[in-house]
Amino acid sequence: EVQLVESGGGLVQAGGSLRLSCTASGFTFDDYAIGWFRQAPGKEREGILCISNSDGITYYVESVKGRFTISSDNAKNTVYLQMNSLKPEDTAVYYCAADAGHCSRVYYYYDYWGQGTLVTISS
Repeated sequence: EVQLVESGGGLVQAGGSLRLSCTASGFTFDDYAIGWFRQAPGKEREGILCISNSDGITYYVESVKGRFTISSDNAKNTVYLQMNSLKPEDTAVYYCAADAGHCSRVYYYYDYWGQGTLVTISS
């Protein structure tokens, strides 16, 4: 059974940090691109950044550059999203997703999704 499980969300004050984890099972982790998406209330789901063996790291949102980083621990089948200098506008449900091809900012290209983890940033 394919599973993606996110963890690490929570409530933090503006300027704080969180690290989200996305642990995968049920597929060959090394062969997939893993993307992080977020969806704020009333807004569409947006791709933030992605990591894959073929594409490296790709950022899709200018506002997170310099604040968010993505990394992968293939031995643990886990991708991390380190989020620093958090802002209230980063408040959203964060999802990780896996794609058998390449990284993409388009959410419907992805094959598998986690359940999401809520990140709330207070001002």
